[in-house]
Amino acid sequence: MVVASERIRFGLAAPVRVQAAGSIADATQTQLFAEILTAGPLSRTELARRADLSQSTVTKVVNPLIEAGYVVEVGAKSSGMGRPHRLLRVAADRYAVIGVKIAPGSVTGVLADLEARVLAHRTRPLTAGHDPAEALDAAVAVVRELVDDPTAHGEVLGLGVGLGGHVDTASGRVAHSGVLGWDNVQVAEPLAAATGLPTVVDNDVNALAIAERWFGAGRDIDSFVLVTTGPGVGCGLLLGGQLYAGSTGLAGELGHIPLQANGVVCDCGNRGCLETVASDRAVLREIAAHGGSITDIGEAITAARSGDERALAAFETMGTALGLGLATVCNLFNPQRIVLTGERASAYDLFGSACEKSWREHAFSTAAQDCELVVDEADDLMWARGAGCLVIREAVGASVG
Repeated sequence: MVVASERIRFGLAAPVRVQAAGSIADATQTQLFAEILTAGPLSRTELARRADLSQSTVTKVVNPLIEAGYVVEVGAKSSGMGRPHRLLRVAADRYAVIGVKIAPGSVTGVLADLEARVLAHRTRPLTAGHDPAEALDAAVAVVRELVDDPTAHGEVLGLGVGLGGHVDTASGRVAHSGVLGWDNVQVAEPLAAATGLPTVVDNDVNALAIAERWFGAGRDIDSFVLVTTGPGVGCGLLLGGQLYAGSTGLAGELGHIPLQANGVVCDCGNRGCLETVASDRAVLREIAAHGGSITDIGEAITAARSGDERALAAFETMGTALGLGLATVCNLFNPQRIVLTGERASAYDLFGSACEKSWREHAFSTAAQDCELVVDEADDLMWARGAGCLVIREAVGASVG
């Protein structure tokens, strides 16, 4: 398989992330690509109507996408008057992207096409705790295996990496990750050097939010909040169709809103964060506090579903705390939808009732009833697929669209 060299097809000089320029074409390019991606095939007339743009603007912006090989014309559609309209769709097979999710115990990577359909995947376990060198070496090994996969096709545009914590996307550096135990770790530069691929790094929840906007539970809506639950509590904000990351990439740290002034010490160093009462470790801690000896979250789920009272109570406590977090999200952003996902969304049957009760009791005025809650289970492949979407986004512009 061919990989993109540092001629950098999409304006991403490894490892620095470049924002879109200010021309009309650059400002709307990703918006139109996303419309074609999520609703195509579309005629230029349909595209102009959906994007609220003139047909001349659509033509001006779409033609470079066709020339670059991101979009192709397919077939024709008759409107009943005049000549049939040529239809546009994403050239899914022309290029590929690689997405990698770095988690505390493993590195998972996917090779995906331009519609983020997974073509191949690989996983490497991590044995040395939270050692950055081991994690990056594993990521390089995964990438090389994916590039060489016999089922792979198309030029690889780049590598996207998602991980939990505060990521400086401009430099590709992890400023702080409590879940990984990293501080000031450069990720993009060594990975780009080792793989030869343009590399973009972002918070894993932000990456997942882009995937949900394009392909998942957020594709039909302009404003939604993605909340993840599992080893930690994460949050991605899609406001007005745009990913909002804040001035330095710290927006959405829902897991670190303070709930208990004298609570348990969190990975971030503060006490009583939401994450300390609404995560996997919080469930296990609650079971232990009542005399239980379960030390694995999978075992806790099995026990709860078998009627273990300690485990059931622990998940109920966790759900109540998470509901406070959802109420906070509603009160701050008044979103149309909350998408609840992450590793522990599959256990919603154990904590969902308590979560919804707490959420509705603590949301202000009609904030909860104005908001739809959608539960969408996520596995490691979904996280890695989201990281691949970082590359697709960079390939066509700097906004989510």
